[in-house]
Amino acid sequence: MEFMQALIQRRSEYSLDPNIGVSFQTIVDMVADVAVHVPSPYNVQSHRALVLSGEDHGDLWNIVRESLVEKIGEERFESSRSRIDSFAAAAGTVLYFIDDPSVDLLCEQQPSYASNFPTWAEQSCGMFQYAVWMAFGDMGLGANLQHYNPLIDSRVRERFGVPEGYRLVSQMPFGRIVDPVPPRTTLDRGVLVSSSCW
Repeated sequence: MEFMQALIQRRSEYSLDPNIGVSFQTIVDMVADVAVHVPSPYNVQSHRALVLSGEDHGDLWNIVRESLVEKIGEERFESSRSRIDSFAAAAGTVLYFIDDPSVDLLCEQQPSYASNFPTWAEQSCGMFQYAVWMAFGDMGLGANLQHYNPLIDSRVRERFGVPEGYRLVSQMPFGRIVDPVPPRTTLDRGVLVSSSCW
């Protein structure tokens, strides 16, 4: 797929199922390949990912369900149930993290930029998420991006053995697109061009 086509095609797809037609290892390899090529400040590569499938994927969304029910109660949770069920029905989930100790070390090594490194690490992780999202599209798969952190952080750390210092940033369910979302509306292109450039 051409880059611009992949860029335009990327959508938040919510109707997903597990029939992706590729192996779990193929997904893991794709995420790993993207991770090493995403830019980061001083090449610190502080973005991390954990790819879940099968029972692990199901357990993640059970953690989300249980955490939400405890926080808002069964009655209020009913309005979120179908949404959470749709994420659980996907093939898997990519969890995204920032390795905060690596950013802290960079702050110590380069004190002149210390106040900037946390922001730059967030930006790098954002690029990582977006690049994986586009790669899913290139594979003919759909995905969406969720943020149930920090509500689920401690349970995720315990269940999946997440290293200390890895801060959960987002969750990306992925799978085969069952019912594509309708075309989106777009704003004006929003690009300013200096007249001296032409």
